[in-house]
This record gives sequence, structure tokens and C-alpha cells, in this order.
Amino acid sequence: MDVRDANGNPLTDGDSVTVIKDLKVKGASGAIKQGTKVKNIRLVEGDHNIDCKVDGFGPMKLKSEFVKKL
Repeated sequence: MDVRDANGNPLTDGDSVTVIKDLKVKGASGAIKQGTKVKNIRLVEGDHNIDCKVDGFGPMKLKSEFVKKL
């Protein structure tokens, strides 16, 4: 599986990434803000290709096009 961030850098399990734009979250009162750091990602198959835990939101599935590698 070849997963790349918004800048084209390859991502691997355990990487740390930063969110590059505000993301609305269904069922939550707020949004994940730009610049939020996410540690220890896990790559998965499917529509959303990153599983992670976001501080203040809990477990999330993100698309790699909305993150950049640290």
C-alpha cells in the first residue's frame, strides 16, 4: 500500500503528522483545527486511509490528503 501525504511524502505506520486544514467532525461540537499534531498513525485500506487518536476527539479516521508528515 502506497500512502502519501498532501506534499507527496510517503507515510508509514507510527509516523507523526499535522492536519493542514480545519476538519469538521460529525457528531462533535467543534472541528479538528489546522496544525493539530497526530502521533503514531496506523495505515489502513479503504476510503479513509489513516487510523489515529486525536487529542480531544478520540479515535478518528483521516484521509492522507489532509495531513502532512512531520
